[in-house]
Amino acid sequence: MRVESIDALVIGGGPAGLAAAEALAGAGRAVVLAERMPTPGRKLLMAGKSGLNLTKREDPAQFRAAYGATAPALSPMLDAFGPAEVEALAEGLGQPVFAGSTGRVFPRAWKASPMLRAWRARLEGMGVAFRTGWRWTGPGWRFDAPDGPRALAPGVVVLALGGASWRRLGSDGAWAGWLGAPVAPFAPANGGLRIAWSAHMEPFLGRPAKGIRLTAGPLTSRGEVVLSREGLEGGGLYEVFPAVRDGAPLMLDLAPDRSEAALAGRLSGKASTANLLRRAGLDPVRAALLRELSGPPPRGPALAARIKALPVPHEGPRPMDQAISTAGGIRFDALDEGLMLRARPGVFAAGEMLDWEAPTGGYLLTASLSTGAWAGRHAAAWPGPPPG
Repeated sequence: MRVESIDALVIGGGPAGLAAAEALAGAGRAVVLAERMPTPGRKLLMAGKSGLNLTKREDPAQFRAAYGATAPALSPMLDAFGPAEVEALAEGLGQPVFAGSTGRVFPRAWKASPMLRAWRARLEGMGVAFRTGWRWTGPGWRFDAPDGPRALAPGVVVLALGGASWRRLGSDGAWAGWLGAPVAPFAPANGGLRIAWSAHMEPFLGRPAKGIRLTAGPLTSRGEVVLSREGLEGGGLYEVFPAVRDGAPLMLDLAPDRSEAALAGRLSGKASTANLLRRAGLDPVRAALLRELSGPPPRGPALAARIKALPVPHEGPRPMDQAISTAGGIRFDALDEGLMLRARPGVFAAGEMLDWEAPTGGYLLTASLSTGAWAGRHAAAWPGPPPG
């Protein structure tokens, strides 16, 4: 097999890989980007179907807090390429952005495809060569390509292979078995919970329960959940998902704007349960959720207490491949300050390959772009011998 010598190799065409390729090319490196799918950014395209949430405008300390225990490791990268830089990236690609009432930032085109097309065109103009349909097959830089097996001899490498969810979109986590670096086990993040609904919930499936508070262990969120056919999902759940995944009970407050005492006052009297729930301010979806999860609702003060602290029995998270993202990946102590693998000099890693997680809301994409740009800049300055 002929071995092709190249200057810089990026494996993975998601946001982190594209950001790494731009940083490398901007520093004057000749970049080959290998992507296993027919086109880059497949997972990003799927996320953009419901509106591409690029990042979030909020206090920097609050933004960092979304990354939990990994915030200190990510902070230098977010300082260098954070929410403002993500917005500038989109604007520079001809995609004006706007912020919603919660601070979440979206392109005005709403979708991911215009931004991806413009970004690929810009990268190709910078000399980046895209090799699509190229699947990395393991140790060494060998690939299954559309025209048969291929081998590359790069001067430096950035890996941006994703986590282990949505295999059909290109990320399966297979690299964890051959990379030769300490990898924290993968686990679902931003995923749904399995609940076997009774038949009377059928009219409510697919509808959101809005304006609730969710609590699991030390985590709490205020938002909504969607009653899917499989169970629960949605942004409110994703913020507390790490604690639920680790075994903490999930509790719902269906009336977070009223105290338990105020609710008890509204729930006195001999009215029907349906009328009492209306007095409590519960819409039909939250009322159905209460009946489903608590059995026959109690009366009086006990009903107020149940509305304020409703336990959610469930059968655990849905399969990891159905999660929006994954926890786990290459441990930060296996990387140097430039995101180079200590065990493999000249090989850098970025994006969901790294051991961090965050809820949806712009945090996932921002950190993927941030770590990609960081790894690309440090890879561009790599002075050592080619990676083996």
